[in-house]
Amino acid sequence: MINSDKTIFEKFSDWATRFTGSSYAFIGAVLVVVVWAASGPVFDYSETWQLVINTGTTIITFLMVFLIQKAQNKDSKAIQIKLNELLAANEKASNRIVDIEDLTEKELDQLHCYYEKLADFAEEDNDIHTSHSIDAALRNQNYKHEFFKKKHEEWLQKQQEKKESL
Repeated sequence: MINSDKTIFEKFSDWATRFTGSSYAFIGAVLVVVVWAASGPVFDYSETWQLVINTGTTIITFLMVFLIQKAQNKDSKAIQIKLNELLAANEKASNRIVDIEDLTEKELDQLHCYYEKLADFAEEDNDIHTSHSIDAALRNQNYKHEFFKKKHEEWLQKQQEKKESL
């Protein structure tokens, strides 16, 4: 995908998220703490010496909360879109599940109970291959392929009929 639409903040946020999650950032943080701790005797473990690390870590923590939340929001939105696409593409899946994140907590609890009941039914199967075998997945894939192929051919035929009627 094209990244030219990213704002400066978004570019910085992506970079900072990747960097702060790296081993380099961890090593850097450890080095800062080691240097600070080693400088303790030089500064007689004064209040100012303690204030430096406390202030620094507080500011960094404060800023990281917002950076992490932005990254989390972006990841969450991307995952929701991917899940919505899977639901929309699967003819057997309920389209009512798309965008359920907008439901109230009570409505989500009701749906959760429904899926717990389905999980209970699945647990009653002694053989895990009965409901999720490779053969069943292949049959489902072939069925979906033929179904969508047929629907696409019907759509192409309708498009051709529209062109001919003009």
